[in-house]
Amino acid sequence: MTIIDGKKLSNEIIDSLTNECIELKKIGITPGLAVILVGNNPASATYVNMKEKACKRVGINSFKYHLNEDSTQKELLDLIDRLNKDDKVNGILVQLPLPSHFNTDEVLEFISYKKDVDGFHPYNVGLLSLGLEGFKPCTPYGVMKLLKAYEINPEGMNACVIGRSNIVGKPMSMLLLNSGATVTTCHSKTKNLKEITLQSDLIVVGVGKPNLLTADMVKDGAVVIDVGINRIESGKLVGDADFDGVSKKASFITPVPGGVGPMTIAMLLSNCVEGAKK
Repeated sequence: MTIIDGKKLSNEIIDSLTNECIELKKIGITPGLAVILVGNNPASATYVNMKEKACKRVGINSFKYHLNEDSTQKELLDLIDRLNKDDKVNGILVQLPLPSHFNTDEVLEFISYKKDVDGFHPYNVGLLSLGLEGFKPCTPYGVMKLLKAYEINPEGMNACVIGRSNIVGKPMSMLLLNSGATVTTCHSKTKNLKEITLQSDLIVVGVGKPNLLTADMVKDGAVVIDVGINRIESGKLVGDADFDGVSKKASFITPVPGGVGPMTIAMLLSNCVEGAKK
């Protein structure tokens, strides 16, 4: 069994992006990422700070905007409009979830698809579903980079994606399908989850339920990618897979923390640098 080290790969990607930024600066280009935080969600604030630190490390200009909890949809759209037109900004990211009075779909669609480094704009989602080049959502994109780094080729594999969110599940299924896997997407309404996972060569789980995937659901030699991040009562961070049990059967498995998480930020920075180059 091999533990897939996302921290190590993300550091390699970040080093390579740092060199790219140095080269871009020689021709007068500094990539810029604008991050918008609305309200006072502590988890969101932590993520925004992590993104800011990562930008500094690579050499990307980071622009942070913080709107009050009671800001209006119009105020947010006006800010995005300004950033869409700002040549110093190559990527725009609105930290989700937004407070409940916002129309999130309208907000994401208002970001220029050319600056949509999260890969959530309907135009980029369309490109992804057609297998064409465009911004890919950072977490599934990071998973594909991990598989490649460990020479795990999904082509011809039976792959099971547990979760159907627009952020992870759906784009993950699409990327695996584009790479030649036979994909089953499972979710809370799936009736025979264990039956499906036992036939799967590759399982990607990302629903936010600790120990959802247990050893008796995994066949010997399967590849398990755990996208879940859950803080349990003891304060410990765990994924959606029961690591101790599942790791005894899997050929490859991602740990939590240190697996997919660090890759998400690395791919965000990668998308931003890509946007600057374009």
